Amino acid sequence: MDVTAAAAAVPPPPSPGAPQFSYLAVFSNCPLVAAVLAFAIAQSIKVFTTWYKENRWDAKQLIGSGGMPSSHSATVTALAVAVGLQEGFASSLFATAAVFASVVMYDAFGVRLHAGKQAEVLNQIVYELPSEHPLAETRPLRELLGHTPPQVFAGGVLGFAVATFTAMIAGLGS
Repeated sequence: MDVTAAAAAVPPPPSPGAPQFSYLAVFSNCPLVAAVLAFAIAQSIKVFTTWYKENRWDAKQLIGSGGMPSSHSATVTALAVAVGLQEGFASSLFATAAVFASVVMYDAFGVRLHAGKQAEVLNQIVYELPSEHPLAETRPLRELLGHTPPQVFAGGVLGFAVATFTAMIAGLGS
């Protein structure tokens, strides 16, 4: 291999100011950090609310849906607020995040809440079937799917607080 071919095989050094690739850069992405942190806090709170209400520890709450506060609402609110603080509340990126958050929150207390109520009714019907019925051994449907409006509101407040705190730590909005 001659010197010219060897020089052509080596990539040129990055120009000053060019973005560098790093897996650790994800930790400096304020909207992503805020959203993940809000989700983790909301899911953790559910463990404690279950303990407070039912006097039992339920680690499944860390990954389960439904309950107080809504982790869906916390996540998308934190994302939208952090995007607004970083990119500006007049940006099209904030508009996209805000509409996304609205749809997710509406779905959490609308469609998913009613699907959970329907699952509850269907489970009751299956429980009352005679044992010889083919559906009598059907595995029960998950009933806790959606959220009540207060749970969605609490998730939104949590998401707002987490995004604001995360942005302050990251030095955004100043």
